[in-house]
Amino acid sequence: MEFFDCNVFFGLPSQRPLSPVPTVEKLLAEMDRAGVEKALVWHIVQHDASPQVGNDLLTDAIFDQPRLVGCWTILPNQAHEFPSPTIFFRQMQAANIAALRIFPDTHRYLANAVSMGDWLEAMVAHRIPLFVSVRRGMTWNAVYTLLADFPDLICVICDHGCWGMDRMFRPLLERYPNVYIDTAQYLLDGGIESLVTDYGAQRLLFGSGFPESYFGGMMMALKHAQIPDTAKIAIAGGNLERILAER
Repeated sequence: MEFFDCNVFFGLPSQRPLSPVPTVEKLLAEMDRAGVEKALVWHIVQHDASPQVGNDLLTDAIFDQPRLVGCWTILPNQAHEFPSPTIFFRQMQAANIAALRIFPDTHRYLANAVSMGDWLEAMVAHRIPLFVSVRRGMTWNAVYTLLADFPDLICVICDHGCWGMDRMFRPLLERYPNVYIDTAQYLLDGGIESLVTDYGAQRLLFGSGFPESYFGGMMMALKHAQIPDTAKIAIAGGNLERILAER
């Protein structure tokens, strides 16, 4: 079973976790130690300081790293802080960037059709996945509003909290076929088994939340989950590979 982690960052945060990972080299060493083959990564500066600067730092760091795929951050573009989505998506492809993140609360905007319609319509058309964190920069109310405006958006909800937030995310899984849930901090006894039974293994992505959480915690939970091996393989990395290949 190969693990492709969908939820990893590196760099030195303004509020450091217990053991920050400042560089790509350190990140790869930790991935090797845990047995994680690939990761979809972002740079903490994308959240803590400037999306543009953080995007550039990420691009430079992963340029020659085949095991790492990048995830940039965007903002509403009324102030012309980014090129048009068409040009931006070409830049993504050239830089080995496969997905996007937003942090509306942190960056002081609303993620809806009024502020981000041009971005999100283009993402739906090009099947670019959007990763949102309900722990960092986005509330559940904002997630519900975003998906009501863009029901066909490929949206991966990350960092949804310890002990399970099923009453929050299960309605979204039921209503929106392109919503996915990562496993980071999903420490619920029988939770993985129940989600696979109710929604299928294809709606779950292995994510650790590293370095704020260890790789090994959710790796162990998935390895020992009472689900078929085919489901474990899909969650560990197959589902993310499929989503990224659809672009």
